[in-house]
Amino acid sequence: MQSILVRMESCQANPAAFSTADGLPLAVDVRHAAGKPTLLFAHGFGQTRGAWNAAAATIAARGCRCVTFDSRGHGESGRMSGGDYHMQQFVDDLLALTHAQPEPPILVGASMGGLLGLVAAGEVRPPPFRALVLVDITPRWETAGVERILAFMQAHPDGFVSYAEAAEQIASYLPQRRERKSEQQLRPLLREGADGRLRWHWDPALLSGDLISESERYQPRLFAAAAKVEVPVLLLSGERSDVVSQHTVEEFLALVPHAQHMQVPGATHMLAGDANDAFTAAIAGFIEDLESAVDTA
Repeated sequence: MQSILVRMESCQANPAAFSTADGLPLAVDVRHAAGKPTLLFAHGFGQTRGAWNAAAATIAARGCRCVTFDSRGHGESGRMSGGDYHMQQFVDDLLALTHAQPEPPILVGASMGGLLGLVAAGEVRPPPFRALVLVDITPRWETAGVERILAFMQAHPDGFVSYAEAAEQIASYLPQRRERKSEQQLRPLLREGADGRLRWHWDPALLSGDLISESERYQPRLFAAAAKVEVPVLLLSGERSDVVSQHTVEEFLALVPHAQHMQVPGATHMLAGDANDAFTAAIAGFIEDLESAVDTA
């Protein structure tokens, strides 16, 4: 009974205070604070730490310390005055959170979070991470998939009159999901404005031309960083992804020949949400291999 209670408690998300170097508060949750190894989860552009809830709870119950956070301008984290966002700010935030952990973490990064992890893992010495899990992202991405994501994010600047209307739009964007999001699930993703309308959680300034165009200019840096990654790497891709393709995967594996690749059947770019059981099982297996390598060293 005691072990069951410990596992249940480890699944609970406990908030932790954290501020960036330039003073922005970041919303951070820690599950199983005393667990090992540490996993730091970095979400994708336009997502929140809530995207990791199911995976982080499952992995924490296995005995790991799991840390999730909202990037600046996302969710409950602070927003830049004047909306002046740059990619290096996100890299610096990730490194600051990494260095705040009791040990070098395994970084699990989806989309934008994975790209930030690649930059940090390739450019910083000693490596800030024990290992790197890239979730449906490679240094080169398929433009059509990214454009589809941005089109959804830009589609409703005036927000929604109700949670039901927002749920309908998400269902259209993610037709592979069988269940529509409930109001309770949507509350962390929407903010009610003074006009009573519900708008997405992200700062609209994130969608300005500067940050988006800057991400394209980051590609040479990403390729250079990937070629210098020394830590173990697991690339998880969705079988139905329109952001990662066989070509981009092969290109990445040529750059990082020691990386492992696993394709998750039926999953799209929203891999953790589409196939959470397969996603968490892949990460658990990767962790077990890392631990076994340490035991036999």
